[in-house]
Amino acid sequence: MRYLEESFIFGALRRGRSVEQFLGPCGSAERHGVRYVEVRATKGPFEVYLHEVEDVGSESFWDLGEFPPFDPDDEASEFGLLLGMTEDPLAALDVAEQRAGAERGRWVNEGVVQDEYGDFVRAGRPAGVSADGRRWPNVPDVT
Repeated sequence: MRYLEESFIFGALRRGRSVEQFLGPCGSAERHGVRYVEVRATKGPFEVYLHEVEDVGSESFWDLGEFPPFDPDDEASEFGLLLGMTEDPLAALDVAEQRAGAERGRWVNEGVVQDEYGDFVRAGRPAGVSADGRRWPNVPDVT
């Protein structure tokens, strides 16, 4: 099973591991990108980052961490846009849901977001819905 039950999300975060969620395409017909959100466990508060990267992948190259930032002129975008910090892991998930459109039942372990992107590529990069028929979240303006 790819998606984490809530108790496994909290377990991963308590062990210092991040959880991630693929949010689908962004950009325009001329310039393609993809988004994903990460709740990062740190020695201090939990940090929530929105990543927007150029969609430069292929069926054999899925490493989203290697993709260039969607906005190359914004230095901060190379590391993701910090959406919030909180001491509580549940509150961090709430930040991701409210600020990035994440869904509670779609979190994966760190690195598994690459597999989500691979499904997206194999499905032909659908604009409206994911490979399993779920509508892509409406990511609010977070600038």
